[in-house]
Amino acid sequence: MSLGLKYKNNEQIFAERQRGGVPYLSYPLLENTGIVNHGFSTRLGGVSTGCFSSMNISLTRGDDPEAVKKNRELIAQAIGVEVADFTYTQQTHTTNVKRVYARERGQSFPETDGMITDVPGICLVTSYADCVPLYFVDPVKKVIGLSHSGWRGTVGKIGKVTVEKMEEEFGCDPADILGAVGPSICQDCYEVSEDVIKKFRENYDENLWPEIFYQKENGKYQLNLWKANESVFLESGILPEHIAVTNVCTHCNPDILFSHRTTGNERGTLSAFLALKK
Repeated sequence: MSLGLKYKNNEQIFAERQRGGVPYLSYPLLENTGIVNHGFSTRLGGVSTGCFSSMNISLTRGDDPEAVKKNRELIAQAIGVEVADFTYTQQTHTTNVKRVYARERGQSFPETDGMITDVPGICLVTSYADCVPLYFVDPVKKVIGLSHSGWRGTVGKIGKVTVEKMEEEFGCDPADILGAVGPSICQDCYEVSEDVIKKFRENYDENLWPEIFYQKENGKYQLNLWKANESVFLESGILPEHIAVTNVCTHCNPDILFSHRTTGNERGTLSAFLALKK
């Protein structure tokens, strides 16, 4: 059954999966490795009510904790992981990337926006409502990474930081890594001010500027976080054929995905999940 998502193009980036009545998005690029369980949640298939309806994953939004607990159980069953293995970031728009050890399974790390691990079973979980999820899978070294990249994280190139951390900790070769840019706000929907664009001008090559942003008559800019993160992947040494870039915008799909730009703080959160199979 189709979720009714509006896609920005006809490319087959995602597979719409459903198990136990719980839908989620999955990347064939990552599925085909055979070594990971992963997914991206939607608003559908949970038990939360009101502005959190229905698959809210976060305990920090004001939702009923029992509903969140049930939602986590439901999405875990759908994706094929264990709630006890969920390991979280307390995201603060940094470029801090943490290696997760077996003893840290199930923890939540402050001042952290990215995680990497080589421990089977640990399920990395990051939260979203317009910002960009970044998935990393090295099928050679059997290492995974998951990072949260809002505009600040994108300016700081957390995608590159994550790849470098995988190299440093596990000896990963960027040419082996598969990278995916997840559902998030598209350029058409993402208006920003001059101060944000100034940061991008400082950190991105001038030849990339036309692809990443353009100015409108009102003096504001439309920012392309998808293209920016794709360029970061390429700069990091990930091969073009190993990259999947989202064609699903959170703001364009407010009935199916939570979007901060649509509803402000009256909302739940989506989550990205990534685990090496046990």
